[in-house]
Amino acid sequence: MHKNKNITVFSHVIAWITLFCMPYLLSYGQEQDIYRLIAHFWIPLVFSAVIFYLNYFVLIDRFLFSKKMTVFILLNTVLIICFLVFKEFLENTFLSEFLTPRLDANKNNLRPPFKMAIYAQMLSYLAPLFFSIAIKTTKRWVQTETERKEAANFKLKSELQHLHYQLQPHFFFNSLNNIYALVDISPNQAKSSIHSLSKLMRYMLYETNLELIPLSKEIDFMEKYIELMKLRVSDKTIVNSSFPSKSTSIQIAPLLFISLIENAFKHGVSASQKSQININMSCDDKTVLFNIENHNFPKKADDKSGSGIGLKNLEKRLQLLYPDKHNFKTIVKDERFIVQLKIKTV
Repeated sequence: MHKNKNITVFSHVIAWITLFCMPYLLSYGQEQDIYRLIAHFWIPLVFSAVIFYLNYFVLIDRFLFSKKMTVFILLNTVLIICFLVFKEFLENTFLSEFLTPRLDANKNNLRPPFKMAIYAQMLSYLAPLFFSIAIKTTKRWVQTETERKEAANFKLKSELQHLHYQLQPHFFFNSLNNIYALVDISPNQAKSSIHSLSKLMRYMLYETNLELIPLSKEIDFMEKYIELMKLRVSDKTIVNSSFPSKSTSIQIAPLLFISLIENAFKHGVSASQKSQININMSCDDKTVLFNIENHNFPKKADDKSGSGIGLKNLEKRLQLLYPDKHNFKTIVKDERFIVQLKIKTV
């Protein structure tokens, strides 16, 4: 911030030095009348600088941006008139003896009509005024846009954090329900499941707080979760899973796929009927393809296990994290529930 301010001050100084030297730069090697330069170039340039910085640092913020347009116009009009009068006073009082002989020698042909000269000088003083308004307005717009983006980014992070925290208890709740079903059937498996769940929760609590994590970690997490879920299903349910090599270099937002796997075990398993769950993930360059296909056994109306929050949570996170970079579809076909998710990670 301090460095940028120094650069701005330096650029202003260079700009004004260049403007003051402009007559010499444009007429290199030619004789210059110093008094004419003072009267017709340097004095107006000093007045222009005063108009520019007075508006830039004081008047625009205090009056123009505060919607006191009449006061702003009146102050600048008075300021320009005062400079015009003061310039005439300087020329007539201190520089007249140096400028008059030159004008007499040219039979006054060099002096334009008085009204035209006044109009020309007023226009020349309006230039720094409009320039200061343009720069200040642009700077304000850039600052407003920056603040808007920061606010939007903060809102996005807050919403994502909320969704992340929402997902953790949802995952924990569903997992406990599954373990609860094992307590009476197989106490030893229930103990093993609790130990496995503790590892999964450790991952969720301490390793998923980053914006992006290696896809390999997510794969490892999903494989462990699938093994945990297999403990509660009977031999009537066949679970097939396929994941890419763990050496992939793809980085992805954490916990995007777990809700889909939860959903498959929740709605794709029946205690009395045969069922099959197929989970497949593949990677193509920087694109991740994730497909799940399972039998569809809709919940009964009185079944309150879970609340369908997982898929809604996922859809919202995808919209926030990968806008225009994902394709998410769910299809029910021939009593099979099919999920297709495609994510472009770059």
